[in-house]
Amino acid sequence: MKALIIIPTYNEKENLPLIVPDVLARDMRLSVLVVDDNSPDGTGRIADQMAEENSRVHVLHRPGKAGLGRAYLAGFKWALERDYDLIFEMDADFSHNPKYLVDFLKESENTDIVLGSRYICGVNVINWPMTRLLLSYFANVYARVVTGLPVRDSTGGFKCFHRKVLEAINLDSVHSNGYAFQIEMSFRAWTKGFRIREIPIVFTDREQGHSKMSKRIVREAIWMVPKLRLMHIFRLL
Repeated sequence: MKALIIIPTYNEKENLPLIVPDVLARDMRLSVLVVDDNSPDGTGRIADQMAEENSRVHVLHRPGKAGLGRAYLAGFKWALERDYDLIFEMDADFSHNPKYLVDFLKESENTDIVLGSRYICGVNVINWPMTRLLLSYFANVYARVVTGLPVRDSTGGFKCFHRKVLEAINLDSVHSNGYAFQIEMSFRAWTKGFRIREIPIVFTDREQGHSKMSKRIVREAIWMVPKLRLMHIFRLL
């Protein structure tokens, strides 16, 4: 079973040379696809150098910053055109610890989607200000109540899909980009009958670089959640 870790990047020159070797060391079945949005700091060039030195590293360049969801969708399509059985989402900044990849691989043997959850065993977030933590926690409560999605951490971005899940979703119809993208992908998969399993992780806020969080991302999640529910009710998903 071959697995691809998709790592979107925008100005991650400090983190990328550290995270990629750490990921690859966890299991020989793992490869990495760096999806770089034309980072001004040269992250894309660093990724190219790494790909030249290691056949398990691949790079997909995009013309500019277009959002996390767009980057993952491009990565999903790239993976589906190749022979990968498992496709992961993972941040470049070590907020998603590579040590959990072994747990993901094991759990993927028994389910269709594995989610790394910050909230399934209490609250496992380190170095976030209280306002950000409360926003994240109650965004998940909101998504669960409105959509019925039986997931404690639907906004988390540490995820593993079996390729059959992504093949069953019309990726061109996915339009959300931030928190809402994570909710939408899980909701679309769940409504198609795929099994979702959450495993506990500890999320540690980045030490290098800058967060991409914005008010626009929050607003998108607020309106996308009821929209997803209505689309499901009227069989538009």
